[in-house]
Amino acid sequence: MSIMKDNREATMAGRRSDGSAVKRPLSPHLQVYDMLQMTSALSISHRITGIAWSFGVVLLVWWLVAAAGGPEAFARVQWFMSSWLGLLGLFGMTAAAWFHTLNGVRHLAWDAGYGYDIPTTYRSGRMVLIGTAVLTVLTWVIAVIAWA
Repeated sequence: MSIMKDNREATMAGRRSDGSAVKRPLSPHLQVYDMLQMTSALSISHRITGIAWSFGVVLLVWWLVAAAGGPEAFARVQWFMSSWLGLLGLFGMTAAAWFHTLNGVRHLAWDAGYGYDIPTTYRSGRMVLIGTAVLTVLTWVIAVIAWA
């Protein structure tokens, strides 16, 4: 009879380069990743902005349903969207949209086999962050000019 309680334990056994035994985790988990590393932070942020897009779609549907529902319902939505909380949410959605789009283009380049070396990965990550900031501010400057 085996002394192992679970047959998955066999996959956890490994050796370091010096030959000493080590027990490895079954799969990489949070303890493996450095959260302050740019590649990890951008990957996690990409997922978070994808979720933020879901909330943005809910706001868009609310706005469209209110527009179809009549002037009173539309006025309520417009009041919320023009409040400080609504504007903050719209600004955040704009930043999430630009970040998710630019980081998505970065991922498409990776899928095509470009940009895997570490210097290029960090350079493209910085470009995504700078592009997000510039395009978010530019979008809002154009919106405010058009709105006024």
